Amino acid sequence: MQSSNNCNGVLHEKAIEGLKLFNEGKFFEAHEELETAWRDETGKVRDLYQGILQVAVTYLHITRGNYEGAVKVYGRSLKWLKDWPDICRGIQVKKFRDDAELVIKELEKLGKENIGRFNKSLFKQIVWNEKRKWICDRCGSEMHEKNCKVSCPNCGNRFDCSDLNIYFD
Repeated sequence: MQSSNNCNGVLHEKAIEGLKLFNEGKFFEAHEELETAWRDETGKVRDLYQGILQVAVTYLHITRGNYEGAVKVYGRSLKWLKDWPDICRGIQVKKFRDDAELVIKELEKLGKENIGRFNKSLFKQIVWNEKRKWICDRCGSEMHEKNCKVSCPNCGNRFDCSDLNIYFD
């Protein structure tokens, strides 16, 4: 199981764009944005981005009628997604895994010869919360954002929103 510490912090801006594109059904574009986030990221969360982008490619293969490609890439996605907590950086990972599993089960039930009959309404949106989560670098408590200020209720550490990129990116 991935440490919940890997889930503290905020999503990379390209990951956010990738999630939005995924939810619009633009799977190729989502893959591109998530790949940029994966390349730019230094922490373990890059593996989560990798798993999500693999599912985007799976769905792309389905829309293009490539049964073998969809099954193969979905299998790869499992290793990237399996050990994450139910929610990570606001993404409902468990729901995402469950939704992707339902897609692949339906695809396998249809088989290669009937991929064109796949019901694309089974492609569910990624549920995530854009609310940014800040962890205090002094005491480790969750900080709260209000009126362009981020404050720690535990130790009083405080940042102006214009300073956030310096401390948290």
